[in-house]
Amino acid sequence: MTGKDLRIVFMGTPDFAVASLAALVENGYQVVGVITAPDKPAGRGRKLQEPAVKKYASEKGLRILQPEKLKNPDFIRELQGLKADLQVIVAFRMLPEVVWSMPRLGTFNLHGSLLPQYRGAAPLNWAVINGEKETGVTTFLLSHEIDTGAILFQEKTPIGDNDTVGDIHDRLMDIGAQLVLKTVDALAEGNYSPLDQDEIKVDSLKPAPKLFKDDCRIDWTQTGEQIRNLIRGLSPYPAAWTELEDENGNSYTMKIYFADLEADSDAKPGTIESDEKSYLKIAAADRRLSITDLQLSGKKRMKTDEFLRGFHSISTLRTR
Repeated sequence: MTGKDLRIVFMGTPDFAVASLAALVENGYQVVGVITAPDKPAGRGRKLQEPAVKKYASEKGLRILQPEKLKNPDFIRELQGLKADLQVIVAFRMLPEVVWSMPRLGTFNLHGSLLPQYRGAAPLNWAVINGEKETGVTTFLLSHEIDTGAILFQEKTPIGDNDTVGDIHDRLMDIGAQLVLKTVDALAEGNYSPLDQDEIKVDSLKPAPKLFKDDCRIDWTQTGEQIRNLIRGLSPYPAAWTELEDENGNSYTMKIYFADLEADSDAKPGTIESDEKSYLKIAAADRRLSITDLQLSGKKRMKTDEFLRGFHSISTLRTR
């Protein structure tokens, strides 16, 4: 039996998952159903927005299920009716055992890290934030504890000094899609040797918890390298930010998407320097960061020189 003989149910929601679903569909695998999140209101008009996976699945005429609750008896019956041999999970939510144990070949997940490191909701972000030089994707069989199942396959990729999490996301999206195909074929043929994560020796485990707004706030008392890694690890989304205040006490939130490290600095952390034409620099604990891409609250994202042409007296501002 080959991977293309299997009845596959695919579960995923965001853009990252679309590449894997597309790889399966466009290479002739039998995707008999797609499970994704319900439509959600978004934007100023609060109009219902379809998940990226749903949009692709609709275009391809695939069977789509959007359960609110994964233990709902009606959903369970519908899922059983698909008679899947295998379930493939990419960027979805935690599954109850009644769901992940259903297919005869089980369920595997594509995770955006080199497990057992960076278990959690934001593995790509935290790898860059922590200054890692390498990351990757892992396929593993689902078990009771989240992200702890036996590893099937891994693929690695370097993290360049100027890579943002957006760059890593796009690269791993494509690498992951190919790894999904490899894993489906291996499971169909029985050609794999699962590796228990407990057998992988590491000095300490690095978590990848969900990111909240306060996690994205820049602490200018950190080193320049730490702050630059934070900026890269949150760019383009959700974006690192700082709060600025003018002489009159008015405050502005500024998102920073990219910055270059400058020479050593003995200025007080958070000190702003600018010629108000071409550069904007902010002091960290040891070095200055030259901001190149930013967005002021209520404005569009722009390059620093464009921003400075429309914002006068930047040098009178201070960070809060």
